[in-house]
Amino acid sequence: MKRILLEPDFNAWREAAREALHLGYLPEELELQDSTVPSTLDLTLELADGPTGPPITAPHTSKSFLEAAQYAAVHRDPQRWNLLYRILYRLQANRNLLKVSVDPDIAELERLESQVRRDLHKMHAFVRFRMVLEPDDLNGRPIVVDESLPTDPNPHHLVLAVPTPFGLNHTALPHCEPDPHATPTPSQPDTCEHFIAWYQPDHRILPLAAPFFAERFGIMRWTILTPDASVSWDPTGKQLAFAPGLPRESAPAEDELEDLWRSYYASIYNPARINPEMMRSEMPVRYWKNLPEISLLPDLLTKSQSRVSDMVTRQQQQPSAQPFVPEDHSLPTLRAALPACKGCELYQHATQVVPGVGAARAKLILVGEQPGDQEDLQGQPFVGPAGNILDRVMAELDIDRSKVYVTNAVKHFKFIQRGKFRLHQNPRMSEITACRPWLLAEIDTIHPNVVLCLGASASKSLLGGTFALMRDHGKVLSTPYANQVIATIHPSAILRARDKDSGEQLYQFLRDDLALAWHTAHKPALTSV
Repeated sequence: MKRILLEPDFNAWREAAREALHLGYLPEELELQDSTVPSTLDLTLELADGPTGPPITAPHTSKSFLEAAQYAAVHRDPQRWNLLYRILYRLQANRNLLKVSVDPDIAELERLESQVRRDLHKMHAFVRFRMVLEPDDLNGRPIVVDESLPTDPNPHHLVLAVPTPFGLNHTALPHCEPDPHATPTPSQPDTCEHFIAWYQPDHRILPLAAPFFAERFGIMRWTILTPDASVSWDPTGKQLAFAPGLPRESAPAEDELEDLWRSYYASIYNPARINPEMMRSEMPVRYWKNLPEISLLPDLLTKSQSRVSDMVTRQQQQPSAQPFVPEDHSLPTLRAALPACKGCELYQHATQVVPGVGAARAKLILVGEQPGDQEDLQGQPFVGPAGNILDRVMAELDIDRSKVYVTNAVKHFKFIQRGKFRLHQNPRMSEITACRPWLLAEIDTIHPNVVLCLGASASKSLLGGTFALMRDHGKVLSTPYANQVIATIHPSAILRARDKDSGEQLYQFLRDDLALAWHTAHKPALTSV
């Protein structure tokens, strides 16, 4: 049996596995051992016999396996390398192996991946940064620039010698250089903010977790310390830098921002969802030392019941169509129930309610803002001037309107009377929210692959009140209401364009976004082989 010591690195395993396949090692002829496990460090003997399997000169695998393997690779199970090689070897003869969940190897891979993903989720939730001001200290101890060490190739890094109970621990942290042209003031001293957190994950997940923090806190200078490794983010160079691990004593003590965080936590705390047993399960005691908000929980728990009562009272005062939406979400049932809706005051002025129309199993739903004047009179969505624009675009893209489902975020026409004319008015967010249960019921029964929101009001219904249409139109987004949502301009915006050029530009926006939605809705699901 050939024994190989591997560092806890996926690429190291990948190279070793590729070479073993090329040489023809059967899984039972190979022992891949974790170099970080002390008990295996002396197991370096090899038997005289070489590989007995056929050489695999052109190994293959699937994207699904590589993704799962990268998660399993950071698990602390010392047998993970052998498991991954065994599965990789078996995949050469059985490409559908990953689909056999009852297979012991696949079940074990799924277990490792699940535990790592859960550990990642915990880290994303429980890391808490504390602020230090360079060139001040970590936890009250001076940061020492160790000039005896080799110069770090990155000019934005300082090689630090951090005093710990175990002696000086060397690492490299990004260095913040104050703006030389800025004039220091009491509120803006001649120092830079550096946010540092210490965290102890169950597994070696820091390389997988770091991109999340780089995206979330891209404008901040931050460092996360763990026992295994550390990572720092340089907002100037937009890059992550990894370094050796550090003990908890190297992290700073409580800072002034934690009072602000506690205030924020208290404001978003939802007493209606309180479940102490579940909280202890999802937020085990060992994480509490890193969470400043824990000090608030006793008082918040005590006041939960009274706050829930207040929330229920306020909620009952908000308009909503929910009481009028039947439990049966079939389209005929929804259409029959819609005329009775009095979820908001718009029903008092409109001629009639306007339900959605189209294929009951459409892969694409088009959601407009609300009925217009002609829609209100005819009881059909998109039959007025804006509907003519939509029909023209769909014809150019060879999209059969009968194959999509067309509806509105608000089902009644909102207008203001000016003589003989009824002038369109944008619905308020409260009216969009009140009517949302009807839209969600339609989505629930149709199960589309894509929802295309036409206009700002429709977008706000599914993407929130702060969604910026012109900035984010044409992007495939995921929401709690539908997996794939795309937003674009409303056809009526083309009719209101200030000139021909802007009208043509808006028309192209609508055409491109509708084409994207149609293509995405009908794109076949990708499968790995």
